[in-house]
Amino acid sequence: MPPSPVPPAVTASAPGRVNLIGEHTDYSGGYVLPVAIPQRTTVELRARDDRRVRAFSANLQEEREYILGEEQPRKDWIDYVQGITHVLLAEGFGSRLRGFDLRISSSVPPGSGLSSSAALEVSLLRALRTAFSLDLDDLRLALVGLKAENHFVGAPVGVMDQMASSLADEKAALFIDTRTLHHERVPLPPGLELIVIDSGVEHRHTTGSYKVRRAECEQAASLLGVAQLRDLSEADLPRAMELPEPLGRRVRHVVTENARVLAAVEALRASSLSRLGALLYDSHRSQSTDYECSIPEIDLLVQLAREDPEIYGARLTGGGFGGSVLAAAPAGSAAKSAARIAQAYASMVIYQPRILLPLPL
Repeated sequence: MPPSPVPPAVTASAPGRVNLIGEHTDYSGGYVLPVAIPQRTTVELRARDDRRVRAFSANLQEEREYILGEEQPRKDWIDYVQGITHVLLAEGFGSRLRGFDLRISSSVPPGSGLSSSAALEVSLLRALRTAFSLDLDDLRLALVGLKAENHFVGAPVGVMDQMASSLADEKAALFIDTRTLHHERVPLPPGLELIVIDSGVEHRHTTGSYKVRRAECEQAASLLGVAQLRDLSEADLPRAMELPEPLGRRVRHVVTENARVLAAVEALRASSLSRLGALLYDSHRSQSTDYECSIPEIDLLVQLAREDPEIYGARLTGGGFGGSVLAAAPAGSAAKSAARIAQAYASMVIYQPRILLPLPL
């Protein structure tokens, strides 16, 4: 009998995301409001007749390989691929899954707070779903990506990144209740244009400070007798502020940030861009002082945005400890404002900023 023909290569992609507002709330069951960005990760996949996985990163010009079912963390980019197949095997897809050759290329900059890891996970899962006829809807696909990142890669992120990469688009914010996983698209007003500037300071969710913040939230919830900080309201803040430092301030950020997300949804629906801008500045202030996940370079970018006459508001976006700043500007003015802010920043720090949004014409 002649060998079975090799199936044609499958190509799939998924976007990075920028979080409009709702930072460090998703792992406490709260609300988030991300938007997909034009930068994407693309994978080309060809099924094999054995159990070997060979993955090539076009960005890094590196190749890695492993055997399905023998995944072991290596603290390397291949762990995101290994994590996906490890979870799929654990969830009963082993009878369908085979080895594959994979080529990865991405325009989502790593370490910029734009969820390059989720874009990789979701694009790979989309390709695997097509190549091996896996019964995965877009929501379950996101949850598989989250499990891979949490339990295999070891990054204690919440569900926002994978849901945004799988379900969001560039014309609407995706309002997500991370407890119930209810989600809906909230159209961006035509008068709004987003700016994203990478500070040049890379962050990593698999190391120290991010894990510490999540642990602090879990400790505070336990001390306050609730399952998650989502269960608290602003009426609980006096009691929360009696907790040992810095737990009360961590609670205050999460509780007030949840309220800001709900207010931002209403501001978008009403096209109240000045109100949205004020919420962005309030969010950044809370991240910087209560959650302490900002850094001087990020604070400087936000201050420069505040001084620009065209900017409605700005804030740290992503997990913090580096990464990027998001700003809201009137449609048509974003490119010039972004250039002014980036130029001023570059003259004051040793890092080289990158304007990620708007894209150059």
